[in-house]
Amino acid sequence: MDLYHVLNRGVDGRDIFLNTSDYARFIHNLYEFNDEKPAGNAYRRFSPSKPMMDLRSPSFRKLVDIHAWCLMKNHYHLLLSERVDGGITAFIRKLNIGYAKYFNEKNARKGTLFQGRTKKILVESEPHFLYIFHYIHLNPLDYVPKAKDWRIRSKEHGITDVKAAIEYLEKYRWSSYLDYCGTKNFPSILTTDFFRETFPDYKKEIMAYLRSAEEKETPVFQLE
Repeated sequence: MDLYHVLNRGVDGRDIFLNTSDYARFIHNLYEFNDEKPAGNAYRRFSPSKPMMDLRSPSFRKLVDIHAWCLMKNHYHLLLSERVDGGITAFIRKLNIGYAKYFNEKNARKGTLFQGRTKKILVESEPHFLYIFHYIHLNPLDYVPKAKDWRIRSKEHGITDVKAAIEYLEKYRWSSYLDYCGTKNFPSILTTDFFRETFPDYKKEIMAYLRSAEEKETPVFQLE
C-alpha cells in the first residue's frame, strides 16, 4: 500500500474556511465524494454538531482510504491510499471542485479558490511514515501561542507548554486526532486500522512526542 500526503491551500494564502459551516461542508465532501458514483444529497442529513453516521448505500465503492486529515483556516492536509487506480486524482478533483463551487456561491465570488495543483507526496521511508501522522495532527498548534514552534525539536526551542498544546488539540474538531484518541468525531470518513496498529494508544504517543527533544536534527521531508 502506498501512502500519500495530499495538501492544498487557498490562492494567495487566503482563508478557505471562514466559519463552522465551511469546515462542516468540507468534511461532508470528504465523506460524500469518496465514492465512484456521482455525489448525492447526503448533505441534507449531515449535522456538524454530532458524529457523522455512515448513510451511504451498501453498494458504494470508495476511491481512497483516508487515514488522517486536518483542516486549517487556509489549507488542508490528507493522508491517503488508493482503493482503485487513479482514485486519489478522481477524489481530489471532486473534492476541490465541489468545495470551490460551494464557497464561491456562498460568498458571491468568482475565480480559482485553491493555489494551483494539489500536492501529492509519496511517503517513502519509515521515519517519514512515523512523522507525517503526527505532523498532520499537530498543525492546529500553529494557533497556540505557547506551542506554535512545535515544528522545532530541541530543548532550547519548540513547545513551552505541553499541557496547553494537548488541551487545544482535544478541543479542535477539524482533524482526525480526536477519533484516534477514542472520542468519536467524524469516524465514518476514516480508515483507522492501519495506524491503530502502529499507535495503539495515540494520546499517550502524542504526549510523549511533544515532551521529547531529539538529540539530532529532525529528518527533512517534503511536507508542504
